[in-house]
Amino acid sequence: MTHPILTVLPAAPGGGLPAGAAEVLGAASEIGTPVAVVVGPADALAGLAEQAASLGATTVHTATADGDQLGVPAADAAAAAVALVQPDAVLVPATIEGRDVAGRLAARLRAPLAADIVGVSRDDEGVVVRHSVYGGAYDVDSAATFGPLVATVRLGAIDARAEAATPDVHEFAVEASGRRAAVVEGFEPAPQTSSRPDLRSAKKVVSGGRGLGSKEQFALVEQLADALGAAVGASRAAVDAGYAEQSLQVGQTGTSVSPELYLAVGISGAIQHRAGMQTAKTIIAIDKDASAPIFEVADLGVVGDLFTIVPQLISALEARKG
Repeated sequence: MTHPILTVLPAAPGGGLPAGAAEVLGAASEIGTPVAVVVGPADALAGLAEQAASLGATTVHTATADGDQLGVPAADAAAAAVALVQPDAVLVPATIEGRDVAGRLAARLRAPLAADIVGVSRDDEGVVVRHSVYGGAYDVDSAATFGPLVATVRLGAIDARAEAATPDVHEFAVEASGRRAAVVEGFEPAPQTSSRPDLRSAKKVVSGGRGLGSKEQFALVEQLADALGAAVGASRAAVDAGYAEQSLQVGQTGTSVSPELYLAVGISGAIQHRAGMQTAKTIIAIDKDASAPIFEVADLGVVGDLFTIVPQLISALEARKG
């Protein structure tokens, strides 16, 4: 196997592979041979392995993680897979679970950790990863002088996709490390209140800012998002003002997104907000202030009254559907 790149894919809480699985396998295919270790309940492993192969994993190692421990079983499996595969790098989706596993794995292996990367490449000396830093003002490359490099991949940041592979599945037993871990003693599923895409992995995002003026008027953002089939986001100012829930906050102190389309409505574009959305493929901004910083990063800017523009945009989109 030439330049194996290990991808760690712990099962998502709701079942299936985690968000970002296609992206980390796509990234792995850009710099080597994608190998996956999938970790989950015994009765789900066959399905998870098939999914990983369909996303481009040429070899899939499966490990059982039944039980209520958080993080440790997946880290145990990842460490065992590293010893088995001897990869050039380990890529993990930057989900909540993925970040936990990556941190544990890097500490256990005493390996370098690159967090929230937005790109990968290879030079004569090995794997190089790209970061978006200083609020998205710069892209920088980094590389490790020892390895394997462990990296978490920002969701939505990688366009590359690997070709589907014929499953070559190997189940392997993992000896439990016995390391300390939080344990889930019980939980109640939160009711699903929205059919909109998940903000972190959505291909389209419509975000609203303080320019909406009130929680009631923030509904315009939700209507526009529904017309586009997009997720809803918000600036920190809108969240602080009570227009939107904190879980919708996009920015340095909220969620980082890299959708294909990011539509900012009534957002001035403070540096901490731009840090969380500047890697979007296409950015459209609507604001009445022509000097707003958001226009510095927008691919298309519309200067005007959002309360006139957005309803017209919603009507035009609805008319197309009809």
